[in-house]
Amino acid sequence: MARRSSVDREDGGVVGQEGRVTGTVGPGLVGEVILPVRGGSEAFNAYPYVGTDTIPIGTLVRVMSYTQPRIVFVSAAM
Repeated sequence: MARRSSVDREDGGVVGQEGRVTGTVGPGLVGEVILPVRGGSEAFNAYPYVGTDTIPIGTLVRVMSYTQPRIVFVSAAM
């Protein structure tokens, strides 16, 4: 039986993960976050979970939702 990687799961294996913003996330913007995946780090396109939030580069965020192929919706981590 083939082993499924974390990004093959329905939620991408990233919901609940924390990562760092590398491209500003905000309304009307396609931001970017780096998340821990498969023992390394990978970039994902990111949008604000709350549509009016702007999250600057360097902010620690938590993934609230994932959609394929590599899109996450994030909120600033508390």
